Amino acid sequence: MRARNSLERYRWELALIGVAVIWGATFTVVKDAVARMPPFLFIGIRFALATGVLAIIGAFRGLTKRELQLGAITGFALFAGYAFQTVGLQYTTASNAGFITGMFVVFTPVIGTIVFRRLPSNAAGLGVVLATGGLVLLAMPSGFHLRKGDALEVMTAITFAVHILLIARLGKDIPALRFTAVQIATAALLALAWTAVGEHNLGHPDAGTWFGIVLTGILATALAFLVQTRAQKEIPPTRTAVILTAEPVFAGIFGYLVADDRLGARGYAGAVLIVAGILVAELFAPSEEVV
Repeated sequence: MRARNSLERYRWELALIGVAVIWGATFTVVKDAVARMPPFLFIGIRFALATGVLAIIGAFRGLTKRELQLGAITGFALFAGYAFQTVGLQYTTASNAGFITGMFVVFTPVIGTIVFRRLPSNAAGLGVVLATGGLVLLAMPSGFHLRKGDALEVMTAITFAVHILLIARLGKDIPALRFTAVQIATAALLALAWTAVGEHNLGHPDAGTWFGIVLTGILATALAFLVQTRAQKEIPPTRTAVILTAEPVFAGIFGYLVADDRLGARGYAGAVLIVAGILVAELFAPSEEVV
């Protein structure tokens, strides 16, 4: 039975790495899209599309009032994270946004320790330290300099850490499909409401912008958050955060290939440290841990 549980956990950990690939690949796509469309309109349409996709496959069937309430709370944190991230992308590079967002690996165990009143395992803690060092090198390849966009991405990291912990605490007994759908629908409604109040210029979206909405709506939202929500039924929050720090590595790779972003020696060293942190947390952490 223990071997079966371990195999199940490894499958979902691999799936989370796939999520990190998808999210890392879409940073450049989102940055280009919000250059042509207001950020909250982009978020609203993206998440509305994802909601529609999940609704088609029956995500809202059998939804209870309790599931709606808990999903909406978690969805608010999701919206806040994407609001900070998407606005921040207007003022920093795609690579920097990806790297700094990855700082949720620091905030997740800190906030989680306060909430759960338990420390993460030594291996998970060491993984956090290694990944944090890597993120510092990746985010600041030329020394310490925090721009406006980078500061917004720090707020993204905090809210994404809260989101990971809310999934762990509130979503354990809720079917992943319904819990995911309510989160995404909540984020869509909040973003569209913000657009109606504060965004009056619809920008100049082109075919590439709409392609970005479809790509991020289906793969990076509907699919990715469904996988994350289901995976967190098997994987504790800190380990989830460490695995998802692979996202900025992939953001850097795709930023290099698509947007000609350059990492430099410090950046590549940071990527190595992040991978090392993931491996330490994965290979040496106990199979059962709360945070």
